[in-house]
Amino acid sequence: MELTHLDETGAARMVDVGEKAVTRRMARAQAVVTMQPETLRMITEGRAKKGDVFACARIAGIMAAKRTWELIPMCHPIPIESVEIEIEAASECTVRIVSTLRCSHKTGIEMEALTAASVAALTIYDMCKAVDRGMEIGAVCLLHKEGGKSGVFDRTE
Repeated sequence: MELTHLDETGAARMVDVGEKAVTRRMARAQAVVTMQPETLRMITEGRAKKGDVFACARIAGIMAAKRTWELIPMCHPIPIESVEIEIEAASECTVRIVSTLRCSHKTGIEMEALTAASVAALTIYDMCKAVDRGMEIGAVCLLHKEGGKSGVFDRTE
């Protein structure tokens, strides 16, 4: 498999997408935050001193998606059409974040979905670190993508 972000000499480059067709694209990614059960109860009961943790994490994820091209060196600015961030308690000690993004463009939106989920998870950590510095962020991955030359990808676990 050829790495498109490297030229023939191995130097990094931004891929030329000028000749590619505009297609409808969608990507879904996740991140999981593991914490002490009491920390999750504090969040779900609205007792976090910094405010509504999930609402703030959603906003942070949306903002991060829109700025991905400024954070990841070879990403193109993408005209994002929608961002959805779902955050739920998946167990007594885990929070699952799922970001779903859509656009019509010449290149994919996977990095924006991954960035959205990651920054939402980091925001949960930031807002709760005073009570639980042992929280862990993991399981960051692409779950699904549609559109473009490579078609559909579905993670199977």
